[in-house]
This record gives sequence, structure tokens and C-alpha cells, in this order.
Amino acid sequence: MLNRLDDYPIHQTPEPIAHPATSDPNFYDRTWFNGYSDDADQYFGLGMAVYPHRQILDCHFSATWAGGRQHCFYASRRAPSERTDMSVGPFRLEIVEPLRQARVVIDDNETGLACDLTFSARTSAIQESRQTLYARQRAVMDATRFAQFGRWSGTISTPDGELDISADRWRGTKDRSWGVRRVGERTEVGAPQPPGSFFFLWAPLQWDDHISHAVFFDDARGRPLVREGLVSPLYPSADTIPERLDDVATHMATAVHRVEYHPGTRWARRAELDLIKLDGSVRTITLEPQLRFQFKGLGYGHPTWGQGMWKGELAIGGESFDPLELDPLAPENIHVQQTVRVSDGERSGIGALEQVVIGPYGPAGFSRMLDGAQ
Repeated sequence: MLNRLDDYPIHQTPEPIAHPATSDPNFYDRTWFNGYSDDADQYFGLGMAVYPHRQILDCHFSATWAGGRQHCFYASRRAPSERTDMSVGPFRLEIVEPLRQARVVIDDNETGLACDLTFSARTSAIQESRQTLYARQRAVMDATRFAQFGRWSGTISTPDGELDISADRWRGTKDRSWGVRRVGERTEVGAPQPPGSFFFLWAPLQWDDHISHAVFFDDARGRPLVREGLVSPLYPSADTIPERLDDVATHMATAVHRVEYHPGTRWARRAELDLIKLDGSVRTITLEPQLRFQFKGLGYGHPTWGQGMWKGELAIGGESFDPLELDPLAPENIHVQQTVRVSDGERSGIGALEQVVIGPYGPAGFSRMLDGAQ
């Protein structure tokens, strides 16, 4: 099965590009973005992924603002063999210039949510450490990821009005990842397994002249499974980013997180991050959440529009909800990203704080699958 990419000298195995190196049905290849206004009061997120062994290509787009509803667009199709085709119904993702500029378009459709947005990078592509997590002896996640920070421009139309996305006041992050992780319908094979615990925190932050980034996976006792912190230059525009593609980020020796939760929830009320350099010096960053975005709007934990779920040859759906009226401990509402104002005592910045905590987690005092903070 050949596609256009097979005409380039990029192969890693004897197989065509359409054939992943692993037969794991949970193999995926995903592009994800967020965008937020400088006042931290408006936010949108989107994702597009292909699941070759499931033969599914799906996408999600969602937008919200302070005091408003969250609007969601979902679409899914049978995956084309052509990997450069990143369209699903009225949705399409265009790579205008690799690692520099991308465009996302959703044409007018029955959900009332549409957009025409352009992302322009302001950092090099920053590769995170490989993320491999096990459930007993099986790798349930084995993925490579890179992040890139930039600006947005364009428009978003929602059932409640339009958002003007101007490059002078909208920032965002691109997240590319591929490999194996749990997607699609859950199918138990063999002996039943006990439910596991999951703590994840991801904090891409933008400052005046640089970015900082931190990634955490913990086990139920709070022991680190993945722990990474880094900083990287922030360039004026995409055409001033160095041409070399190697990682120009400065990696920390380690990083530490501290999270305070809203009572009765698993949502952060406040957080601190320590970025610890190789020489032992510590930079402490305080994060103050502003606006909460529910990640079910991007398919994470969604009961019917979850990522990698078969919806038919082509399906389009949407919904709107008030984030303030949700049950904070319903399984589909645990995973959130919040816009945050940040400070290290000398400088201030803005960014996002993503978190999901499922199951017992000792540092927060969570003892059951979905109990809230005291």
C-alpha cells in the first residue's frame, strides 16, 4: 500500500510508510494544538490523529471563554491510505511549511462551529524524552513527542458568536506525538486486570524571550515514572528560527511539581514547578489557573466521541455545555487544561496547565478511583 510519502527517502523499515513497524492495534500518529488569548480568558484546542491498524482518522475541535459555554466539533472517517490527506468532512489540516507554519480549516457545517486558523512557530521543534509506561510487563504507552510554541491568527465561528484570533494577542503550542498508547474501544484480552492509577501533568509556558516546559507521569505513590523540565529560546517569527533541526533546548537535571486542588475535585487551584538545573540551582514557577477547558471536548475520555473509536465511514457530531455545571468527579470530566498566569519572582508569563489524575494518588490524598480533594 503506497502513498505520496513513499517517493521520499524517509523509510525506517522495508515496508511502505503506511505500514507501522509494530502490529499493536493502539499505534497512533497525532497532531494537537492549543491556543489562548494573552488575557487567559479565551481558549481553543484541536487534535487530528490516524490509527492505521484501526483504519480510523478522526479530529476534534473545541473553544470556550470566561463565562461562556464550551463548543465542540467532532468528526471521524475510515482512514485513507494516503497519509498526506488530513481531512475529515469539513475539517482539514494543512502543513504550510514543515516545523514552521500550519493551517486548520473547518468549513461551515451543522454543528455551528467553524474556523480558519494559522499557526506560526516561534521556537524550534523541541523533542521530549521518550515516554514508555508499563502495566505489569506490557508497554501501554511507548511514544515520541515534540512540542513547538508559536502564535495564532484567523477566526473562529461558534453558535454564540465569533472570535477574532490576532497574532499580537494569541499564543499556543503544537504537540506532535506518535507510537503506542491506549486509544479506541477497550477490549480485555486474557485474565482481567485490576484498574490502574494515572497521574499526568504537562505545563508548556511562554515568557518574554523564552519558553519553559515540564512533563510528569507519577505512579500511585507519587514516584516519578517520567519527569522532565526544559527551557528554549523564543524567536520573533518563524523565519528567524534557526534552520538546524537538532534540539536547541536546555534540559534540566530534573523537575518537581506541587499541586493544590479545589475541594471536591481533581482540578488544580494552584501549582508550583521547580526546574532544577545541572548545577543544582532551582527556579520555582508559580502557576495561577484562570480558565478551565474540558478535554472531553478533544475526545479524551469522551463516552461516545473518544479518540480512535469507530463511528462509520464518515460521521460528524458536536455539542455545547457549560463547564460550570459539570460533575467534577465524573470520569469524562477529570481531564482538563487550564490557562495559567505564571511568575518566577522576577518575570511573568502565560501558558497552560494540563492534568489528569485517575485512581489513588498519595501526594494529593486521593484514595479511591475518583474521590476529590478534601
